Amino acid sequence: MSFFTRLERRAREIDSLLCVGLDPHASQLATFSAAAMRDYCLQLIEATWEVAVAFKPNAAFFEALGPEGVSVLQQIIRDVPDDVPVILDAKRGDIASTAQAYAQAAYQALGADAVTINPYLGYDSVAPFLGNPERGVFVLCKTSNPSAVELQELAVGSFQASADSFPDIKLYQVIAKLAVKWNQNDNVGLVVGATQPEALTSVREIAPDLWVLAPGIGAQGGDLDACLRCGLRMDGFGLLIPVSRSISRAKNPRKAAANLRAAINQTRDEIRSSRMDQSANRPKNQLSRLADQLLESGCIKFGDFRLKSGFISPIYIDLRRLVGHVDLLAQVAAAYLPVLRGLSFDRLGALPYAALPIATAISLMAGWPLIYPRKETKGYGTKSEIEGVYQAGERVVVIDDLATTGKSKFEAIEKLTKAGLQVTDIVVLIDRQSGAVEALAEAGYRMHSVVNLTQLLDQWENAERVPSNQIRQAREFIQATQHRI
Repeated sequence: MSFFTRLERRAREIDSLLCVGLDPHASQLATFSAAAMRDYCLQLIEATWEVAVAFKPNAAFFEALGPEGVSVLQQIIRDVPDDVPVILDAKRGDIASTAQAYAQAAYQALGADAVTINPYLGYDSVAPFLGNPERGVFVLCKTSNPSAVELQELAVGSFQASADSFPDIKLYQVIAKLAVKWNQNDNVGLVVGATQPEALTSVREIAPDLWVLAPGIGAQGGDLDACLRCGLRMDGFGLLIPVSRSISRAKNPRKAAANLRAAINQTRDEIRSSRMDQSANRPKNQLSRLADQLLESGCIKFGDFRLKSGFISPIYIDLRRLVGHVDLLAQVAAAYLPVLRGLSFDRLGALPYAALPIATAISLMAGWPLIYPRKETKGYGTKSEIEGVYQAGERVVVIDDLATTGKSKFEAIEKLTKAGLQVTDIVVLIDRQSGAVEALAEAGYRMHSVVNLTQLLDQWENAERVPSNQIRQAREFIQATQHRI
């Protein structure tokens, strides 16, 4: 499981974005000793772990105590509950064997799950930390200290990324673009100060899917509403709010952490509600572009087509053609991501055959492992009905290209559950609005679609891409055949 898949699962399970900082300042310790440092950190972990997405120990405070401090750091990382990731705030940055040694120290010697990285030396200084997808990095991008502007806001003139050129770009924006490029294993995030709302906005536009660690709320004076509004992904996640002193110096750290989690969630819910009201949960230009390209690629055609049910339909959807249009396949896969990130699951379960390339593209893009039920059981070898690696009890989200009646979904779910897997959700690109949602809901399953057929028809009609008589015939067909196909 990739680092950010694990982090996101934790965030969704406890409904929290709070990251608790472990910064044992000498001024907060009864004595500047290893024992006092250990007790301070373990008490804070015990008080807050139930609402903390992650813990973030700052290496400097432990290293200041010498070997005994490093030993305490090892111990507290080991004592954090297994399902809570630990982000070592060390800001490492070097090259070659030195970077390899830093990575070994953070991951193997200390046992951290992720580490903050200074990318000033370029990819060579980051690569040694990226090899294992289970270990993550947060790349310093835009920090909150006043003198950060001396370097991070320098205009670099022009930046070339693959085929795209970006004139008048600032250095921190270059770092954000590079981080997106480096995120091949779903284990790269960014550090952007919560006191920098404009930078958060810019970074979120550049890296819409990456997780951002946003220090600065609390003692540093960052505005929570502005931070969340600028830094949250469209699904309401993707942002970690690290807080240290406001919790550790409170009379009741447990209550302080719970109150912070509640304040973050209340603001987050207000923002998500506002976004849904404004955009119906999907940018219009994204839906319009997808609708146009499905039409242009021949994945959707108008005419007279006999369906498997025997009905003559004025519209035909053939998403198997996506394999011949690589850019569109990638766009389709990306369109699933906002829906999938709102769900809780361990693996994707693709339905043969049209959904296999789609789910593969999603898996490569987001790092989720993939399995699929066979249409027919093999009569040789393992004779398995399910291909891929999985364990009984894991949660699988079913991926298909479109939904009509839901019959094929039930057949796949039966095979998956027979193998001991749990299925609650099904996600499709297009809902033909022929009763699948209702049929699945009646059986206790939830079906989600990126778009339904009526929405596509509305897009083509408004853009005058399809003759009005064909739009009318398609609408009449939907109305006449609902629950009958």
